[in-house]
Amino acid sequence: MAPTIAVSSTQTKHPHHRREVSAVPESEVLRRRNEELEKELKKIIEREEKMREELQKTLERLRVAEEAEERLCSQLGELEAEAVDQARAYRTRVLHLMDQLSLAQKLLESASVSVPNSQ
Repeated sequence: MAPTIAVSSTQTKHPHHRREVSAVPESEVLRRRNEELEKELKKIIEREEKMREELQKTLERLRVAEEAEERLCSQLGELEAEAVDQARAYRTRVLHLMDQLSLAQKLLESASVSVPNSQ
């Protein structure tokens, strides 16, 4: 008589049954993982949109600041030009007064009137 091997009845009836049982949870795991990835992607897209909006707001503030800087530079240039004009007018006035004072001194000297020194 030849030797025999005992095999349980569950293994002989359904040899692929074990794979099907393990495949169902694996597909469920993949489905859940896919859902998680979709949620993460949605969050990333929302965060990206929010950052894009913040960038647009920042760019608008930058544009406004640049326009304000240009206006201030223009105003500063006008004020500098006005200050130069005023300085020239003041210098002209001082020179005119110095000429008048010099002429007055000469007239006094020629009239032989002595003016006390104020030193």
